[in-house]
Amino acid sequence: MADRLNGYRILILETREEAQFSRLLAEQGADVLQCPMFTIHDAPDSAPVEAWIRRFIDKPCDDMVLMTGEGLRRLIKVVRRIGVEREFIAALGKARKFTRGPKPGRALREIGLEPQVTTEKPTSEGIAEMLSRIDLNGHRLGLQLYPDKDHGALIGAIKVQGAEVDTVLPYVYDAQAADANIVTAIDEMAQGRVDAIALTSSGQVRRIVEVAQAHGCEQRLREGLALTPIASVGPVVSDELRSLGLRTDISPANDGFFMKPLISAMAAALGKTPPRNATGPR
Repeated sequence: MADRLNGYRILILETREEAQFSRLLAEQGADVLQCPMFTIHDAPDSAPVEAWIRRFIDKPCDDMVLMTGEGLRRLIKVVRRIGVEREFIAALGKARKFTRGPKPGRALREIGLEPQVTTEKPTSEGIAEMLSRIDLNGHRLGLQLYPDKDHGALIGAIKVQGAEVDTVLPYVYDAQAADANIVTAIDEMAQGRVDAIALTSSGQVRRIVEVAQAHGCEQRLREGLALTPIASVGPVVSDELRSLGLRTDISPANDGFFMKPLISAMAAALGKTPPRNATGPR
């Protein structure tokens, strides 16, 4: 598959694990235009996170729901800082572990653990639907949250099943710091300098539209996207695009909503025409 994207300029909107995506694209010869969408910071007040960790060690939860790989990695950073890594991993090993999509599963494997169940739909609604089929009555359930999302419906759905929910939010986003990067990326698309934009989460779609609206360049964004093939990792992203009046041009087959199948789909679709820098805007 070497150099299948040689010469193509691919825009990616960096979030939690886009460094890996960038590396995979570069391995296929792509010229990767990276657009950081926000900066991730540890929770500004570490006391609630530390208290949650110590509760989890003292009385391990029956179940643990990991929403993001970033969240688990931030928790591990804290447990190492306070010197309880061995105890925390042992407690986590006792819990039944649910992951929202494959990324938290990869983070678990980094510390020698495996998820028992991974959601088919990598969304909060997917987590709620999965847990609704499981008896949680009387269970203590740890729930790792992520920023910029109202998790009230998910927490309520779990409590209705008779579980006690103990939540932790180990990191925050600094979105404003990246606005200029996004506006620059919009200009690059509008000027016909991008061969494709690759989207791997619905949050990326919402974020680029919100920034465009805030900076008075939504029309320029839509003009740029009209010129630029839009690659979506799967149906959740495609649904978000559709809800905002946008389309999906490239998507992997139904059995592979991951980075590598997306790259293969992009290579197959883009290979039908030469890169823009070879022909000028098309």
